[in-house]
Amino acid sequence: CKTSERKSRGSKAETRSHGAAKEKTLECGQIVWGLAFSAWPAAEEGDMDPASALGLPCLVLATGLNDGQIKVWEVQTGHLLFSLLGHQDVVRDLSFAPNGSPILVSASRDKTLRVWDLSRDGRNVQGWRQVQVLSGHVQWVYCCSISPDCSMLCSAAGEKSALLWSMRSYTLIRRLEGHQSSVVSCDFSPDSALLVTASYDACVIMWDPYTGEQLRTLRHVPLHSTLDYSSEIHTSSLRSVCFSPEGLYLATVADDRLLRIWALELRSPVAFAPMTNGLCCMYFPHGGFIATGTRDGHVQFWTAPRVLSSLKHLCRKALRTFLTTYQVLALPIPRKLKEFLTYRTF
Repeated sequence: CKTSERKSRGSKAETRSHGAAKEKTLECGQIVWGLAFSAWPAAEEGDMDPASALGLPCLVLATGLNDGQIKVWEVQTGHLLFSLLGHQDVVRDLSFAPNGSPILVSASRDKTLRVWDLSRDGRNVQGWRQVQVLSGHVQWVYCCSISPDCSMLCSAAGEKSALLWSMRSYTLIRRLEGHQSSVVSCDFSPDSALLVTASYDACVIMWDPYTGEQLRTLRHVPLHSTLDYSSEIHTSSLRSVCFSPEGLYLATVADDRLLRIWALELRSPVAFAPMTNGLCCMYFPHGGFIATGTRDGHVQFWTAPRVLSSLKHLCRKALRTFLTTYQVLALPIPRKLKEFLTYRTF
């Protein structure tokens, strides 16, 4: 594996002040199926780890490959830091712990998820420690999402149910059953209080991950009367779903050539855009834009609705960041307030 670099044509002043800008290509040697970024901690005294040789936190990129390997790269230099071995088939998705801890979860076509400890304490003679192998799916696993509070992990495979795991004990909490076809995508809200799953059955289900209760179903109704698709018939099978950073919107990509944006408390989209061959979507971390990936090799960017979060929503988000549903229900507060804090006032 090597890094190829191309210097851009910049002015001499730019070169002197910032160095020549470079475009890097990480040669992984295999088809790359999954990507995940994370910060890498600064070096400790006497630590010769190339990932933190500058003594400052750096950015690393994990790549899930066709042969089952995971290769972790230092983004600034393009150096291959190490490889993680264990999966027996394609690594389809990767997810770093959102709280900055060096925990990586990988999902594979070998029907397992694997939890890796990439901290210095997690390194042994054989390499980086594989903390746990999570088995429970009977089909290829191709989506995993860690809750922002790092207490739960959701995984989706070619099955009608999604699996919810504990990130503390690495045991199965429950199966989320309600879809009529394969679940293909999942995502947690920024406060970890909600979980959404998308399926080939053209529905998004919003769950309370703590109780397993279905809170709402968003159905993808064809909009042929609004847009002209010619005479072809297109299904509404879903491919991807994601929350906006403030937790007030959802974005979905479906096979009916539409990107939809949903307000959290409404049952119909507030905006949509025509797109073809969509496979995945992701909000810009600060909101306002959505990136979509397509089968024909393009990434497209879309302007997304922006709204100032109400004080009520900000208070709910702050409280739900550290209170579970059961803890909210145990509070000595009015019932209406409990319903609002547990997202049951839709």
